[in-house]
Amino acid sequence: MRKKWHLPLLIVLLVGTVLILRNQYNMPYQQNKGMIFGTFYTITYQYDKDLQKEIEAELLKVDHALSTFNKQSDITAVNNNKKVQLDKMFCDVFSLAQEIADDTQGAFDITVAPLVNAWGFGFDGSVIPTKAAIDSLREFVGYKKVELRNGSIIKEDPRLMLDCSAIAKGYGVDVVAKMFLDMGIQNFLVEIGGEVYAYGVNAKREPWGIGVEKPVDDSLSTESNLVTVLKSKNIAMATSGNYRNFYFKNGKKYAHTIDPRTGRPVQHNILSATVLCTSCAKADAYATAFMVVGLDEAKKILERHRELKAYLIYQDGDGYGVWQSDGI
Repeated sequence: MRKKWHLPLLIVLLVGTVLILRNQYNMPYQQNKGMIFGTFYTITYQYDKDLQKEIEAELLKVDHALSTFNKQSDITAVNNNKKVQLDKMFCDVFSLAQEIADDTQGAFDITVAPLVNAWGFGFDGSVIPTKAAIDSLREFVGYKKVELRNGSIIKEDPRLMLDCSAIAKGYGVDVVAKMFLDMGIQNFLVEIGGEVYAYGVNAKREPWGIGVEKPVDDSLSTESNLVTVLKSKNIAMATSGNYRNFYFKNGKKYAHTIDPRTGRPVQHNILSATVLCTSCAKADAYATAFMVVGLDEAKKILERHRELKAYLIYQDGDGYGVWQSDGI
């Protein structure tokens, strides 16, 4: 007798599945654009209503915690040595940053802010510091000189400052992606200032295509030539490069990636580092670290971290070469 129920039950399940899939297929894709953390965002997702207000609410929480451009943010208060009880967002990012700083022997270091500012790439405006000025600043730069204790930042030197710009955008991407997944949204692309989280498929039911730019000097961002397009699904991707944010002074190029260990802009053959990981914050930080350490050391770090994949573009004579992780 029970077998007689099998066929009707199977039919009901099949019909239900078809209806669910059809509803998902017909659900529109929304797109929201705006500005946050001093850069632009574009967020595309499949849902039956616009979520711009909800998205911006989440991004503003990150901005309030971590943006040095926001004079009312928690990180600004920390940099000004004001007492502030730090929220979970700040604490999570700080802890991850310290972990990656330790793993990269200080190549990634969120205390690099004074040096970034001194070279004219931060939230102040100085340009071309002297050797004496660099040596002076290095006295209060170093991730081991700051710690998180009971929800507060403890500094060895009150002049020490934090700059989370090389991890905050990635974290903001993760925050929006988590919001979507918590809401049951299965198809989306979150992009903030070039940092990306791709999940599911696009409106053509294909994996999202994410371009890797050719490392051509272009401080005005007028070029958009691509080296390749990575077909990505359920993965975050972040890119760091010295071909966008730079300037020339007395015939010499100064790029925005500062080595916290020397106090100077990096000078080696790696031009662009793209990192893929399930965490965009982590990908963001390691992409910056790879730009600091160079190609050979980046490969060693990747050997230790199988959860990371990388697409690295380096100077090769008058042109450029590409190195990529297996399976990318």
